[in-house]
Amino acid sequence: MAENTAVLAPKARTFLPADYQVTDWDAVAPYLEDLKNRNIQSAAELEQWLLDRSEVESVLSEDMGWRYIRMTIDTRDETATEAFNFFVNEIEPHIAPYDHALNQKLVESPYLPELDREKYRIYLRSVEKAIEIFREENIPLNTEITTKQQQYAALTGAMNVTLNGEEMTLPKAADRLKSLDRQVRREAYLAIQERRYQDKDELNNLFSELIRLRHQVAQHAGFANFRDYMFAALGRFDYTVQDCFNFHEAIAANVVPLIDAIDRERGKNLGLPELKPWDLDVDDTGQPPLEPFKTGEELLLKTIDVFYQLDPFLGDCLLTMKDMGRLDLESRKGKAPGGYNYPLDETGVPFIFMNATSSLRDVVTILHEGGHAVHNFLTHELPLGAFKHTPSEVAELASMSMELISMDHWDIFFKDEAELRRAKKTHLESVLETFPWVATIDRFQHWVYENPDHTLAEREHNWLQIFNQFNNHEVSWEGLEKYKPYIWQKQLHLYEVPFYYIEYAMAQLGAIAVWKNYQKNPKAALASYKAALSLGYTRSIAEVYEAANIKFDFSATYIKSLTDFVQAEMERL
Repeated sequence: MAENTAVLAPKARTFLPADYQVTDWDAVAPYLEDLKNRNIQSAAELEQWLLDRSEVESVLSEDMGWRYIRMTIDTRDETATEAFNFFVNEIEPHIAPYDHALNQKLVESPYLPELDREKYRIYLRSVEKAIEIFREENIPLNTEITTKQQQYAALTGAMNVTLNGEEMTLPKAADRLKSLDRQVRREAYLAIQERRYQDKDELNNLFSELIRLRHQVAQHAGFANFRDYMFAALGRFDYTVQDCFNFHEAIAANVVPLIDAIDRERGKNLGLPELKPWDLDVDDTGQPPLEPFKTGEELLLKTIDVFYQLDPFLGDCLLTMKDMGRLDLESRKGKAPGGYNYPLDETGVPFIFMNATSSLRDVVTILHEGGHAVHNFLTHELPLGAFKHTPSEVAELASMSMELISMDHWDIFFKDEAELRRAKKTHLESVLETFPWVATIDRFQHWVYENPDHTLAEREHNWLQIFNQFNNHEVSWEGLEKYKPYIWQKQLHLYEVPFYYIEYAMAQLGAIAVWKNYQKNPKAALASYKAALSLGYTRSIAEVYEAANIKFDFSATYIKSLTDFVQAEMERL
């Protein structure tokens, strides 16, 4: 292994005391008051004020991050949940008015024109948009929304099923969908769906409450609906609502037929008269499920090895996280569902959380989250915290590209050549499958928030229409009709991070383009990838993509060119 070049030297605090901790609002307020009331008399003092503000924001963000991490690690830990709720209810609401006041202080400063406009161009654009949409009456609403969003993790984290006398989490049960025994697959699928179905009304009611609150926020800020508000809040300066609709249609025209063909081939290979939902994850060549690792420790060590094979710096990033205990990988009861990489702004070393069992999907997940982690390391030295917080179209480029460019080194997980080819082909199928599902969830969100007063019957009807446009044209749902209207409830983004989803499809296109470049010249493509990520959010999305030597383009023509490339690679395997 290379020298551990990714160990980050902690930045010395210059504004807050070195031993400062976030205990309550009284511990925070004096520093925000200082920033709000400080007499700034030069451009140099304004830049120092920006650095001091960033330091406070980074400390608060990391403190909130740890509260969230500890809560999701064990949703049954009442102390951890109380600590998170304390921040949400007793600290965060007080911060929002200061954020607004500090933004105004910045844009009204007579010394602002003396700052390097190119350096702060993207940041100032975001600040001006934040000022535009801020409303004080939304502060308590946002607090209520955050608290309700947390209920989703508690509900889904408590979901377990019993199969053959063994109680297990839903991610572990889902591994049985890869079994060659169709009856085993069917039992696992029905158990998972039935468990989710038990909570469908509670999840529906929770979503309805979130819709109501979010619509109020949008109206207070002068928007017709929450979708339009979120386009502003997310800083979507580079594309429009209509661009999203056009992207959906391009996916329907160019990608959905490819998935239909894959499913027809799957049914033929499995020798089934009709495909059912529990037939979509099994290997259609009759091979047993891939088992690339047995424990979370093995998964981590092999992933570190993959990263070192790619680039010494990438390996050092993950090794640093291992040494600092910044990963929680294995699935267990009481743990929140899903996976994430949580940036920790002050230390710069993030935390990876996931629910690994022993599947290929777990390998892809840690590579994906590892890409996010590398991004955090590469942006750590940027002077402002805001420079490190990239839009999702860039953040997901980091993670999805890592999935693909790492494939040359998957022999670390799959020693057998046939298994290696099978793993790569399976993943490339999932890459294509990303597009229809993302279009489904995104289109559903547009409809939901364009029609905030819809009934549950209308929600079900429109979900089914959208789902049927993009998914499962070759799959029979006969006898399973009661589950189909609620499939969307498994998508945590709808509850916790609304409208954060179309970016996955946009970034997936970018990732394919990065991989295409990597196939031609690995060294140059990796250098461009790292250079682009190092920019953070100091450049526009299109400029970051250009630095990676790819295009920010989701036209039908571009989609076809890249999906044709993926198809060719699959045929080569």
